[in-house]
Amino acid sequence: MPFTHQPATARSWLFAPGDSEKKMTKAMEGEADIVLIDLEDAVAPDAKAAARPMVHDFIKANPAQRARLWVRVNPLDGPHTLLDLAAVMPAHPGGIMLPKVYGRADVEKLDHCLSALEVANGIEEGSTPVIVLITETAEAMFHTGSYKGAPRVTALTWGAEDLADSIGASSNRNADGSYSFTYELARSLTVLGAATAGVTAIETISADYKDLEALRARAEKVRRDGYRGMMAIHPAQVPVINAAFTPTEAEIAEAQEVVDVFAANPGVGAIGWKGGMLDRPYLARAERLLRQAGKL
Repeated sequence: MPFTHQPATARSWLFAPGDSEKKMTKAMEGEADIVLIDLEDAVAPDAKAAARPMVHDFIKANPAQRARLWVRVNPLDGPHTLLDLAAVMPAHPGGIMLPKVYGRADVEKLDHCLSALEVANGIEEGSTPVIVLITETAEAMFHTGSYKGAPRVTALTWGAEDLADSIGASSNRNADGSYSFTYELARSLTVLGAATAGVTAIETISADYKDLEALRARAEKVRRDGYRGMMAIHPAQVPVINAAFTPTEAEIAEAQEVVDVFAANPGVGAIGWKGGMLDRPYLARAERLLRQAGKL
């Protein structure tokens, strides 16, 4: 029977360069739900060969933290991916991030590679989960809704910088600093694609790691839009992200009230509450929030 993965529940996903044991250690010792050890953008091409055994040894040396230690490998259209996977999979990382995909076929190719390496290393076949960066190439934007049932996928996320490069844009920002239309479209398509696939939508990074108030506002906004976590590039961002994606006591209490109202009136499709009308979508949202908070 194929291994079944549940949607990812991690709120904060902190990148750490795979060629720095100091930074990997600092990230691991912090509050991030997931540490994304990076073999792609954070490691120069000439340094990748030396970084791979460092990443393997780091994961191997921290078995109690293994489930939190994921690896971003290099994209499949380059020369590094198989070398990355062959180096890190014997350490049994908690998961893999696949960047710069062109569509679902890349995920299926990764699945075949992982299966072979799992079997070769005594790991249960299919057990390594995957998060996919689905908007970093122009072509991928046309396939954001194609990941339903894709093997291993537990979360989808998006990126704005590589997408700008892919389409030849000189900037991805408006004059006021907000993302321009194409990149807001990428954000929307990602949350829609994740909902279609039944997996978790994870927001992209905030590059200005010193502006924690802007980070908080953005994290709270995208959570309202359906995102359930966010990438981080600096440890200082992690507590802000964790707080933003954790339901408050007031939210939990209100959700419980909604659930209780429907439980007290079984079989109704809509019911009056606090001067308004609740229907079944309100109940579904309340139940989802309580599950997120571990209350249901």
